[in-house]
Amino acid sequence: MPTLLHLDSSPLESSISRELTREFVKTWKAAHPDGAVIERDLAANPAAPINAAWVGSAFTPEAARTPEQAAALATSEQLIAELEVADEYVIGVAMHNFSVPSVLKLWIDQVARLGRTFSYGETGPQGLLKGKKATIIVASGGFYEVGTPAGAMNFVEPYLKAVLGFLGITDVKFVTASGASQLMRGTVDRATFLQPVLEQVRTVAA
Repeated sequence: MPTLLHLDSSPLESSISRELTREFVKTWKAAHPDGAVIERDLAANPAAPINAAWVGSAFTPEAARTPEQAAALATSEQLIAELEVADEYVIGVAMHNFSVPSVLKLWIDQVARLGRTFSYGETGPQGLLKGKKATIIVASGGFYEVGTPAGAMNFVEPYLKAVLGFLGITDVKFVTASGASQLMRGTVDRATFLQPVLEQVRTVAA
């Protein structure tokens, strides 16, 4: 049974990125009627920042961990298990100050773990989440397409591509809804703005 992990990181329920990921899930479900969807709202339920206890627990062999150390890693283990069981991921990202929302960074810190999602060998780091694919849906107020002059300020795409690749996820697609600030200015209506992006999302999700 195919499984999709649906992550959202925008704090606004009416955000562009949330609407687009919901459309992705709807289209994916239609294409995979026997599939399962794991929902993870990172804004509503943010992961805790890693701390000294977390680091000490992560670098203690599993068989030697105390109950307190196992508890410190409980959230990390749950989030990693979701990544392992899912075949595909869709991640909604509202660009914050040219990068990812803080709640998404907290999630990344919890799931990037030596011996669980990556390892080191003779040739360097090796991602352990192989055979997965991810679609990143990004909404930004301005226009920051990679390759344009303003794109030099877009740290979302290169960062997420690097992080996911480090974990072994190299089949990564980006769908971008740029210029959302036009909606606040009233220069374009929401339906007109979303139409071409929704078409891209449906194509990628099908």
